[in-house]
Amino acid sequence: MFDTTLQQITDELTRTFSVIPAPVAFARLLAASVLAALIGLERERLGKPAGLRTHILVSVAACLFIILGREIILGREIAALDFGAEAQRNDPLRMIEAVTAGVAFLAAGLIFTSGNKVRNVTTGASLWLVGAIGLGCGAGQMPLAAMATVLVLTVLFVLRHVEDWMATH
Repeated sequence: MFDTTLQQITDELTRTFSVIPAPVAFARLLAASVLAALIGLERERLGKPAGLRTHILVSVAACLFIILGREIILGREIAALDFGAEAQRNDPLRMIEAVTAGVAFLAAGLIFTSGNKVRNVTTGASLWLVGAIGLGCGAGQMPLAAMATVLVLTVLFVLRHVEDWMATH
């Protein structure tokens, strides 16, 4: 009995990563974390409510959704997840929509009005964007996610100075 249980546990732990090898999955999760951290650091430095940890968590979650989706849909053990709908197919847009909706809800909670000023719109947008960066990493598009990270950091750093200059002139 104990041997059977131990074998079942061992089988369960070794059957994972049938589509994406564990080192690749780890690299994708790490890339999502590092790229989101770059954006989160900028927000953290300005004392925004969604900073380093929040941005990393959103991006890693988005990355994990993609990896899990691929493992579940494309994995060899798909029969274990048969819900009777043989025609059901992997729809990556559903995964993207789920992440987008969830992060948009989280980001919207950061935006508030104080007096006649709306606050934290940029932080909400950057949080929503790191969700997309995480999705890109999860889909194996780390170079694309890195390009988006560079672009976003440029926008956040450079345009803040342009806005400050415009406000004083």
